[in-house]
Amino acid sequence: MKREESSILEGAESRFYQGNQIGILLCHGFNGTPQSMQFIGERLSQLGYTVSIPRLSGHGTHYRDMEKVHYENWKQDLQEEYDRLKETCLEVYVVGQSMGGALTLQLAASNSSISGIALINAAVTDVAYQTLRTEKGPMLIEEGEPDIHKPGVYEITYSKVPLHAVHELLDLMDETKEKVAKVESPVLLITSAVDHVVPPSNSDFIYENLRSKEVKRVTLPHSYHVASMDYDATMIVDNIHQYIEDLSREPSLS
Repeated sequence: MKREESSILEGAESRFYQGNQIGILLCHGFNGTPQSMQFIGERLSQLGYTVSIPRLSGHGTHYRDMEKVHYENWKQDLQEEYDRLKETCLEVYVVGQSMGGALTLQLAASNSSISGIALINAAVTDVAYQTLRTEKGPMLIEEGEPDIHKPGVYEITYSKVPLHAVHELLDLMDETKEKVAKVESPVLLITSAVDHVVPPSNSDFIYENLRSKEVKRVTLPHSYHVASMDYDATMIVDNIHQYIEDLSREPSLS
C-alpha cells in the first residue's frame, strides 16, 4: 500500500487492461509514470494479454513525494502487483524500462516463478546521475527534457527531483548489480543504440552476468533512452509478443 502522497497528476495514473491468462507487468523508470509505458501496454492488450502498469511510489504526484521514499518501496510496489497478477494469470512476464529494468531484475532474482522478463535500457552500472553520488543534500536536481529521439513527444515527468531520490536510485543499482547473477528467468534484452542517460554498456554488463541460459538481445536503431515512446516502440511490442509466444506454455491463450 502506498504511503500518503499528493494528488496524482492527470495522465500519470496506474493502468490495467484485462485480457487472457497471460499477464504482463510493465514497470516505468525513475521520474517516469505509467504514461511512458502506455503505448506498449495498449498494444499488448490489443494482442489479448492482461496488462498492468503500476505507478511507483513518489512518482506522478509532486516531486516532494520522492523525498519520502526508499528504493525498497519501489521493489515492494512491483512485488505486490506481480502477486496480484499471479492470482489470476497462469503465466506472468515482467517488462521494465531504465530503473524499471533494475526493479525487474530484482523481482526475477527473488521470484523463480516469473515466466520471463524483458529489459529496456535497464540501469544497473552507469547512468547520467552517477556524478551526484557524493553530493550532500538536501537539494533539488533540475531535470532536462526526456531523452527521446522522436520530436513532439510529451512525457509526464518532474522538472526537478530531490537528491535523496537520486541516491536511492544509485543504491538500487548497486544492489541490483549483485543480483543479476541470480536471475535464471529467460531474458529479452532490448537496448537503444544511442542512449544519453543509460549507456548501452549497462546491457552488456547484464548480458555477461546473467545466470539465465535463454537470453535474446535486440538493438533499437532509431530510439534514445525512453524507447517506449520513441520511433521503435512498435518494434518493442513485436519483440515482446514474439518472445512470449516462443516461451509460453499456453500458446492458445496468446
